[in-house]
Amino acid sequence: MEELHQFYSAETYRPENSAGYLVNRLAQAVTREIDRRMADLGLTDAQWKPLVLLRQGDCVTAADLSRMACHDTGAVTRLLDRLEAKGLIRRVRSEADRRIINLELTDEGQKVSAEVPKILSTLANQVLAGFSEVEFQVFRDLLGRALSNAQALSGERNPL
Repeated sequence: MEELHQFYSAETYRPENSAGYLVNRLAQAVTREIDRRMADLGLTDAQWKPLVLLRQGDCVTAADLSRMACHDTGAVTRLLDRLEAKGLIRRVRSEADRRIINLELTDEGQKVSAEVPKILSTLANQVLAGFSEVEFQVFRDLLGRALSNAQALSGERNPL
């Protein structure tokens, strides 16, 4: 069994020095920058995700998106309503099971969603500027391990 290190103590704990604080600040900074860069496409940080998941074929229904994005179905429905109003997606009743509504990208949705990975990969590379290949691999592996530990504490499964 691995030794459990005590990296923090109540007596010396300072939130601004914690890994959680730094990860949260990083996520906030990246989200703000994504919002800024997606503005030209007319997307918010929340709106690009379903477009990419639909483009990749990882999701075809609102329920799929809800599970993948860990959002309640009401929030996903409202998000899809906005994307549909922008002409980026359409809802199509399944011919195999009329109870199921499938989601499809429109031609404009295909065009817009093709730009998203370009924006995200450019930003990610800029955020990781100065990292060596080895440092990047270690950083990603450590973040993944910390995420797995946090999910195990609550019994959460990793949806992605």
